[in-house]
Amino acid sequence: MDRRSFIKSSGIASLGIGLGMNKTFSNNSNNYKSNYPIVIATWDVKNATKKAWEILSSKGQSLDAIEEGCKVEEANENGQSVGKGGLPDRDGNVTLDACIMDHKGNCGSVVYMQDIKHAISVARMVMENTPHVMLAGDGAKNFAISMGFKKENLLTKKSREDWIKWKEKEEYKPIINIENHDTIGMLAIDKNKNISGGCTTSGLAYKMHGRVGDSPIIGAGLFIDNEVGGAVATGLGEEVLKTVGSFLIVELMRQGYSPNDACKIAIERIVKKPKSNYKNFQVGYIALNKKGVTGSYSIQKNFRVTQHDKNGNINFDSPYYYKQG
Repeated sequence: MDRRSFIKSSGIASLGIGLGMNKTFSNNSNNYKSNYPIVIATWDVKNATKKAWEILSSKGQSLDAIEEGCKVEEANENGQSVGKGGLPDRDGNVTLDACIMDHKGNCGSVVYMQDIKHAISVARMVMENTPHVMLAGDGAKNFAISMGFKKENLLTKKSREDWIKWKEKEEYKPIINIENHDTIGMLAIDKNKNISGGCTTSGLAYKMHGRVGDSPIIGAGLFIDNEVGGAVATGLGEEVLKTVGSFLIVELMRQGYSPNDACKIAIERIVKKPKSNYKNFQVGYIALNKKGVTGSYSIQKNFRVTQHDKNGNINFDSPYYYKQG
């Protein structure tokens, strides 16, 4: 099942962040274990991880691998969730969100940007060429143009046809296996053991005009700490924002939890909230620690993960919380 089809089917342990707690679960990472360099990404994105691995295996930097890997999906017009061809908001506008973070703690982000395909690259330009972390809307677009990016129509024929069909009923609700949101998130560690990450999306399909989710928000959709590791999120962004999920996972790994168990606890933080409606939405996390060990966890089944290391480019199902029936 691919990453778009996934949206078509379907107590947390006490946390002592900053209090010196170092309780660890068993590290059951099994097929996630690997040495560096390594790249891991959300969903079935073997072409993206292949591109990232080409850079990593040539002794390139993790930040370059992240940018180039994410650009592969942003240019994939058939994906309908990232970059050109992304599904629009309810007014027919394709708007992109992205962020990137390097091993030094530098980060850049763009939100609600239109007419520029490679949002991940613009986010990197924000990080490297401005005193800011985030640019939004026309400000982000105008900055991109000033840096040499070309305007183009991001609404493809297929996405426009799907939007017109959706307008017949205009039903909007984040139900699992309704094709309405997605993201590519990617983490990499290079030969120098430096970790970088990126996250890029066209956001929740048919969203309200101006809506922004977790993907471009440092600490929610993505967080990197080179002393510890990194994490990235996908799924219903509102729920990730409410729990600052990626930062939480990195802090749990700092406490000694494995990437798998840190992702699991972050998911439990969502599903065990009072009146959580978790059976009707999906959130998935991937994580990578300083040793090159990776992990993942999601609320619902069918969250797929792609990983490329010296052993090859593989895609597999993530462990998940909610066992239906």
